[in-house]
Amino acid sequence: MTEANRRAPLSADLLPASGAWRPGDPVGQRRFVAFDPDRRFQLEGGGSLKGVTVAYETWGELNADASNAILVCHALTGDSHAAGPSGPGHPTEGWWDPLIGPGKAIDTNRFFVVCTNVLGGCQGTTGPSSTNPETGRPYGSSFPVVTIRDIVRTQAAVADELGVAKWLSVVGGSMGGMQVLEWGIMFPERVHSLAPLATCVAASAFQIGQSSVQRSAIVLDPKWNGGDYYDAAPNEGPHFGLGLAREQATLTYQSEELIDTKQGRREKDVMDRGFTPWQRFAVEGFLDYQAEKLIRRFDANSYLVINKAMDLHDVGRGRGGLQRALARITAPVLTLSISTDGLYPTRQQQFLHDEIVSNGGSSRHEIIHSKAGHDGFLTEHQAVGAALKPFLAEIETKLTNS
Repeated sequence: MTEANRRAPLSADLLPASGAWRPGDPVGQRRFVAFDPDRRFQLEGGGSLKGVTVAYETWGELNADASNAILVCHALTGDSHAAGPSGPGHPTEGWWDPLIGPGKAIDTNRFFVVCTNVLGGCQGTTGPSSTNPETGRPYGSSFPVVTIRDIVRTQAAVADELGVAKWLSVVGGSMGGMQVLEWGIMFPERVHSLAPLATCVAASAFQIGQSSVQRSAIVLDPKWNGGDYYDAAPNEGPHFGLGLAREQATLTYQSEELIDTKQGRREKDVMDRGFTPWQRFAVEGFLDYQAEKLIRRFDANSYLVINKAMDLHDVGRGRGGLQRALARITAPVLTLSISTDGLYPTRQQQFLHDEIVSNGGSSRHEIIHSKAGHDGFLTEHQAVGAALKPFLAEIETKLTNS
C-alpha cells in the first residue's frame, strides 16, 4: 500500500505525548490531599504506593454539622472537574455541569458537592504519569494494579480531610456507580443514601471483553514504548492506540439507533472520483474526533489502569458472593437505567434493585427511555436530574427531621 493510501494522522495539529496534568500546569479549581509521605498506601491486589496525592474539587458550602455533603464519582475518562467552565487547567467544561450548580438537580445552594480524580488517573491524583518518589521518573507501566475499593479508600481520606463523617449521598454513573456501590458496602456507616446509575454489581464477560480489546489497542501501538513515553516529542506518543481504544469504546457508549440517526451513510471524504482504502464516511470522522479530544486530555497508561479496575469490579469478591455483599447496603438506593444501554443493560440495575429489596432495603429503580445508549447518564440531563432531585430532597428532609 502506498503512503498516500495509508490512514491519515488524527490531526494536522501537534498532539501531546500525554494529556496528563502535571505539577506546574495551571491548577484551575483543583485542591489536593497529600497522604503521609512516610507511609505506604497498601493496595487490595498487593503492591503499594508511597506519597499518594488526590486531586479534588468542591462546589457550594459545607454546613455547620457537615450534613449536606454529596460525593459525585466520575466514570472512566472523567476527572474531578464535574462542573464549571473550561479554562486554564480544565480543557473541557465540567462533565456534569448541567446537573451541578445553584438551582440545578444537585443544588449547590443547598449541598456541598465534592468530586475527586480517581487513583490511577491523570488529572492531579497519583497515577502512571506521576513521579515515582523512589526513582524520580514517571511510574509509566510500573504503576501497580488498583481496584475500585482502592479508589474508594482514597476518597474516604478526602472526606476525613474535609471533616465529612457521613455523606448525604454518593452519586455516580458507570465506573462512578461502581464506586457508589463500594461506598455502601465498605463504609455503610458513612453514607445516608446511594445513587448508582447505569452500572453493575460485577463486570460482565461482555464488558471485560470490550475492555480487553481497548487495552490491547494501546499496548500494541509501537509508540507506547512499554509505557515509558512521557519524554516523547509531540506527535510521538501512543496516539493511535489510545485513539483506537476510544473509538471502539464510543461504539459501545452510544446506541446503534443514535449513531445511525446522527451519522448515517453520509460521506466525509469525496468518493465520486473513485475509491481509496482510507476514504471516510461521516461516522469515521466522528470517531476520529472523539479520539483526538481524548488524546488531548487523557493518558494512555491511566486508561489501562482504570479500565482494568473496572474489569476487576465485583462487589462479591472476598465477601461470600454478591448476595452477601449487597446485604451490607443499609442506605436508601436510587438506581437508574438507560433503556438502550447495550454496555450496562437494564437487567444489571434491575438485579441490584431486586437484591436490595429482597434484603429488606429501600430501593427505587427508574428507567430513562432514550436512544442515547450508555452515554445517556451523561447526556440526558433533564431526565437524570428529574430522578436525582426528588431523591436527594427526600434524604435531606429525613435528615432535617431526624
